[in-house]
Amino acid sequence: MLQFGIRAHDIGTLPAEQLADALAPFAPASIQLALAKAIADSPSKTGTLSPGYARRIRTIFEKRGIGISVLGCYINPIHPDPDEREKSLARFEEHLRYARDFGCAVVGTETGSRKANCSFHPDTEKKETFNLLCDSVERLVRTAERSGSIVGIEAVAGIHAISTIEKMGELLARIDSPNLQVIYDPVNLIPIAGLEETQESFFARAFTTFGSRIVAVHAKDFRMVGGAKQGALPAGTGDLDFRSLFAQLQRAKPYVDVLLENGIPEKMHETMVFVRRIEGETLH
Repeated sequence: MLQFGIRAHDIGTLPAEQLADALAPFAPASIQLALAKAIADSPSKTGTLSPGYARRIRTIFEKRGIGISVLGCYINPIHPDPDEREKSLARFEEHLRYARDFGCAVVGTETGSRKANCSFHPDTEKKETFNLLCDSVERLVRTAERSGSIVGIEAVAGIHAISTIEKMGELLARIDSPNLQVIYDPVNLIPIAGLEETQESFFARAFTTFGSRIVAVHAKDFRMVGGAKQGALPAGTGDLDFRSLFAQLQRAKPYVDVLLENGIPEKMHETMVFVRRIEGETLH
């Protein structure tokens, strides 16, 4: 009842045909495709995408039975330099306009920081920063509404403007549009110092707050090392309670795209076997 896919650039940066061939043996239902990271010689400058290019890429993957579920266009929507922020927003809007030509509705980003490289900055937690984020996201959502596409927002604990389940709920309440949805990464939302509740409870709070707005899920793993989260591990190599997560996903969002992150190409088959086995166990 879940559809498992892969973040395409975890396989490498290759010409589109070679990338599709490299992904096909893992039989992903779909991919998250960040053009600049995954496809060699992809149009990278704003203004260079076209319906023709998008249809070409769509066709290449469809021939291998692979859909594109998310276009990754990860920007800093609260960049401290207004000119750089404007360039990033314009690039994201271009992805929104052509998403449907890729056979995809969702364009995804995290919510950034007041540091240019999206690392920690204390001002990211300020109310005025949240207001700036809302201004940027609302602009993107209006473009999505006109284009028939979806802005997918992903949270990151302790670093980015949307860093908790509650802040994600606040953003969704502030910009109440069906064209604003959530890319749910449970590991990203685990606080850096770890959880003070069970993982089952943690997942349940997320589903209560924004479960109906989830359009895709990122699947990776984590461990606590020296009292701090190490959260960029392939699924099945850490401590995430995938049984509880998948059981709750199957109830709340059957057939949602679950995209593997931080995969190691040599271990990708093993990772796919793991998540498909856990899903099968939770169906019974």
